Amino acid sequence: MNGILVIDKPRGLTSHDVVMVVKKRLGAKKAGHIGTLDPIATGILPVCINGATRLARFLEGGRKEYVASIKLGEETDTYDAEGNVVLKKDITSVRKEDIIAVVHSFRGRIRQTPPMFSAIKVNGVALYRLARQGVEVERAPRDVEIYDIHVEDITFPFTTVGVTCSKGTYVRSLAFDIGRKLGCGAHLVGLRRTSNGIFSVNDSVSMDNACEKDIIPVERLFADLPGISVDEVSALRIRNGLIPFNNGSAMELNISSSIKDGEMIKFTLNGRIIALANYKGSNEFRLERVFK
Repeated sequence: MNGILVIDKPRGLTSHDVVMVVKKRLGAKKAGHIGTLDPIATGILPVCINGATRLARFLEGGRKEYVASIKLGEETDTYDAEGNVVLKKDITSVRKEDIIAVVHSFRGRIRQTPPMFSAIKVNGVALYRLARQGVEVERAPRDVEIYDIHVEDITFPFTTVGVTCSKGTYVRSLAFDIGRKLGCGAHLVGLRRTSNGIFSVNDSVSMDNACEKDIIPVERLFADLPGISVDEVSALRIRNGLIPFNNGSAMELNISSSIKDGEMIKFTLNGRIIALANYKGSNEFRLERVFK
């Protein structure tokens, strides 16, 4: 039982809570989530089961898609509805066209300052622990990519925004920054993740109904990776951490010219993935993950 179970996370639970429920429900030895959703959020939360926990780093870098509900006129200390209101402003002068223009202005690569209530560590201490003590520290802004952002609905004081973004983007911070740019303040009141890398809502199951048959096998996860089929002897060497055709002998494998230096490839035995490797060029590989 190895693979990914894509859970449609309910509101009110932490990502860790979901992992514990899934682990107990399936009787899995190991489990871990790809990406984190705050308790206020719902939607796509991929959970790695058993051996697939070692694959998380290969799957967590994809684009994320969200539908965010933002309340204008109020800021909170957490940037979302879980926190305390720290600022209130009148929004009667805010026009719909202003909201649309400001929201669209966040498209592209932006510098985003993480919220104090986050798991990012400063000098080994998580920011949220400092925030709970009333301590605020300077946070270094980070580059994130907003591939698309658009307004889906405006019903004052709320606006609904669709966002497609890179890993590491805090939608809470995005809501806060939109409010600041409008001059009225804002915070996140609802968030649903509809896509996480290769996973979409169509892949998801409810936490209460999840079962073993819903697990996505490793082979499907890497179906689009270029593959090299090997025999039993080569497979044994690969599983022992060796690549038997480095140093030039890989010419026999007829490496496709479409495989670029630095690209991830898979080694397969009888159609089953036995390893992931990084193609270094000149028929050289570096093993990244071996499946026993």
